[in-house]
Amino acid sequence: MAMDYEGFKKQVYSLTKIDLDAYKERQMKRRIDALIAKRSVKGYDNYAQLLKTDKNVFDEFVNYLTINVSEFYRNPEQWAVLEKEIIPQLTTKFGKRLKIWSAACSTGDEPYSLAMLLSKFMPLSNIKITATDIDKQVLDKARMGLYNDKSLKGLPKEFLKEHFTKVNDKTYQISDKIKKCVDFSQHNLLKDTYPTNCDMIICRNVLIYFTEEAKEDIYRKFNASLKKEGILFVGSTEQIIQPQNLGYVPQKSFFYRKV
Repeated sequence: MAMDYEGFKKQVYSLTKIDLDAYKERQMKRRIDALIAKRSVKGYDNYAQLLKTDKNVFDEFVNYLTINVSEFYRNPEQWAVLEKEIIPQLTTKFGKRLKIWSAACSTGDEPYSLAMLLSKFMPLSNIKITATDIDKQVLDKARMGLYNDKSLKGLPKEFLKEHFTKVNDKTYQISDKIKKCVDFSQHNLLKDTYPTNCDMIICRNVLIYFTEEAKEDIYRKFNASLKKEGILFVGSTEQIIQPQNLGYVPQKSFFYRKV
């Protein structure tokens, strides 16, 4: 009997440990069906077999599913709040060796942005950001540190001048001293153990793709990962409904403090 979408989801989990049940089904199924059509295979059975036998198809699948739209200083007004209010507050409470987790970090734009911003408050040797993502491909890209000019358009010019080398007209290489501030590793928000005692967690523009149940579970786990008075920084379309029920109070728009 031909495999249905439910059976395909189980195959995907066994191969990748990505739980498609936690994603909005209509949106995710449409993305997968487009990939299958692109490969000119018939049905979920044949595509699942291709995922097992063809590394290029497998890598394409994981990269396509894990949404990788990222840029430096995305929503600059929120980074201004981070600089003027949140970081000074955190350094006053926790000192100048902050423990920060950039969850679902994609190609590294966000943790690198944060490392550059923190360098205005403390020596680079004090900065150590844990950055995680489910997708090995984007983590490799992050470690490489090569970016096109479009992803850098929102970055303050002082940071571009100080921390990047121009490779060609459209490509820039981030400096090794900023790279050393960030530790990249693979992590699945739905199944892996979370870091503990974080002063701040950044997870932006990712949870919009999850079901409400999965979102709530992740927000609770983030809360458990934070120190008391620690900060969660979310994306511009991800305001938490009734944050007090999950152990947070709003600090500013898109910033939530653990109580």
